[in-house]
Amino acid sequence: MVGAKEKIAYGLGDTASNFIFQTVMLFLTFYYTDVVGLSASAVGSMFLLVRVFDAVTDPLMGSLADRTKTRWGSYRPYLLWLALPFALCSVLAFTSPEWLTEEGKLYYAFGTYALLMLMYTAINIPYSALGGVLSADATERVSIQSYRFVFAMGGGLLVTSFMLPLVDYLGDGSDALGYQRAMTVMSVIGMVLFLLCFAGTKERVKPANDTPSPYKTQLKAVWKNDQARVLCMVAVVLLTGMVLRNTLALYYVKYVLQRPESATFFVTAGMIGSIIGCALANPVAKRIPKIKAYVILQIASAIICIANYFIPYDAWVAAVMLHFAWGLLLQMATPLLWSKIADVVDYGEYKTGQRMTGLTYSTIVFFIKVGLALGGALAGWLLASFNYQPNAYEPNVAAGIVAVFCFGPAIASIGVAIIMRWYTLDELKISSIQKTLGIASQKA
Repeated sequence: MVGAKEKIAYGLGDTASNFIFQTVMLFLTFYYTDVVGLSASAVGSMFLLVRVFDAVTDPLMGSLADRTKTRWGSYRPYLLWLALPFALCSVLAFTSPEWLTEEGKLYYAFGTYALLMLMYTAINIPYSALGGVLSADATERVSIQSYRFVFAMGGGLLVTSFMLPLVDYLGDGSDALGYQRAMTVMSVIGMVLFLLCFAGTKERVKPANDTPSPYKTQLKAVWKNDQARVLCMVAVVLLTGMVLRNTLALYYVKYVLQRPESATFFVTAGMIGSIIGCALANPVAKRIPKIKAYVILQIASAIICIANYFIPYDAWVAAVMLHFAWGLLLQMATPLLWSKIADVVDYGEYKTGQRMTGLTYSTIVFFIKVGLALGGALAGWLLASFNYQPNAYEPNVAAGIVAVFCFGPAIASIGVAIIMRWYTLDELKISSIQKTLGIASQKA
């Protein structure tokens, strides 16, 4: 049994990660276009290139973590080793030297963003895999992931609540300086939280065969895992829609609702909904089978987004309430998804005789990154196709923004619900697999 103290310690690691993840999703496109002055099309292409390159490194990092053997375990050490480098790279990504030319700023953004994503991979892949070895109990795994994502969304809430106010307060009239200093504050706090996560967790689930296979053999084994392939497809589609909506949230508030002063309140409402949703995931999973609950939540999220499209542009309260509801429903499904990845690791060991926790997590995270890349790139490209110009209101641009903001994530959620028809690892099947593998004895 994993105690609440350890679950909280584990969750603090994703609080730290979300200082970057949520900042990138919510603010980085806006920072590049409206602060640094890069074109929306260039930003979209940069996001796609960097995130696809970054995604390729995920399986390599997962395999490396699986092969790491220290007195602290296989995955925990990376939280200790990389907390400081990750913090430094975060600050560099939100720094744009004024003396650079426009072309130089683009190259600098490309380089620092690529470095940040590489460092994010190096620390987040082992962190994610750590959640799969804290316990072998299927119910406990949902609880662990529920704690994780409550604290993850808590980190997101801090970002949405304080990022823009910190930019104003610390910037001395300069948004560029404000973003740099605000990110410095976030990075230092994140570094401390990673260290607390390292200190407060313990790896318990061990592979039946502790001798890792060659990397190519491992990759082939992971790809033979048909249930892992289902979750890979889910990851791409889900994240594409999620990133589209979150990236366009500031644009939606500024150019559709025309309330730029209320941007912090709007994105914070969505984050509060996300936190409540994550907290409700465990109670829901105890009453409704995980697969069924996940599909229902995706369909409900799509309905919310479609309803959002039909409200008037001046319906501020309705817009906030719908964004809150979308965050609640979509993020209620997130701990269920991540607990499924731990189940897929068990299934993979059962099917191939090889336990590859880090590589399985990193392979699915690879496809999460592909979704991030597609969502971020589509946001930039679509803004460019609408002839978006910073700080200039155009009705056709507003119409394009609201259509993508609403229908993009709706289509993605419906797609996820359809793909989940091929996921078959229910609670009874996982319990049977764990008994066969002898994992049940490692649940304590």
